Amino acid sequence: MSDFGSPQIGPALQHSRKKAGMTLDVLAHASGVSRSMLSQIERGQTNPTVATVWALAQALKIDVSELMGGARPERRPHIEVASPSFTPEIRTEDGACVLRILSPADRADSLEWYEIRFAVGGKLTSAPHAHGTREHLTVLDGELRVTLEGAEQIVGIGATARYPADISHEISNMGPDPARALLVVIG
Repeated sequence: MSDFGSPQIGPALQHSRKKAGMTLDVLAHASGVSRSMLSQIERGQTNPTVATVWALAQALKIDVSELMGGARPERRPHIEVASPSFTPEIRTEDGACVLRILSPADRADSLEWYEIRFAVGGKLTSAPHAHGTREHLTVLDGELRVTLEGAEQIVGIGATARYPADISHEISNMGPDPARALLVVIG
């Protein structure tokens, strides 16, 4: 078993204490840890118990991990890539409209985004979503028609239509060519 050594709490404690503008006496009073014990911890002469570290973190109004910083592994940025073969698709019954679900599943309750491909004559008809939901449709190729209760708008390449989605609505391709769009649903 490898020994990675004890966390270097002393320097972290001293840094956090000074950053908070506290003297040893003030921290001792706030934490209930004696001044002499604080001095020994800061100089690396003793390792405090978990209860002591917790009391110090509470007094300093910081997370315990900030004092145990020497023990934490380095975090590296992570980029998650979903390949096209793992991107779910939904097709309308007639197959004239295909939605690629680009948003992560854990965001489905508040934010969704899709790439939608429409064959000529393809339609995506939606029942009302939750109250306050809005859709933002950006046309990438072709031309699409957005129809709401009593309203209709043609949306061309590069344009974005924004509309309430808590009422019945439909997106359709009535143009002569296939169409493609990005749809963001915020609700």
